[in-house]
Amino acid sequence: MAKAQAMGALLTILVVLAMSSEVAHGICNLSSDGIRACQPAAAIRNPTDQPSAACCAALAGADLPCLCRYKNAAGVWVRFYRIDINRAMGLPGKCGLAMPANC
Repeated sequence: MAKAQAMGALLTILVVLAMSSEVAHGICNLSSDGIRACQPAAAIRNPTDQPSAACCAALAGADLPCLCRYKNAAGVWVRFYRIDINRAMGLPGKCGLAMPANC
């Protein structure tokens, strides 16, 4: 039993480290700079009303279907970028981009 718990804990740590590394370098063709450009419009506290031009440019080059797969990983977005995932998912629409229908 203790061995199974240790293996589970190790697996959890490895997943967190992998996600941390991935987010630190950007994901889904959205660079860390692009994520930071969008942060003010998706901030947990005191978000701006509209995303910046830099944010929209970053989102235009992003793989939006790929980003949809990360919407349930809200803890990662909050921890690294202080982003409200619900606000973040609304940014492409504010930039005139269409999110995938199944997102």
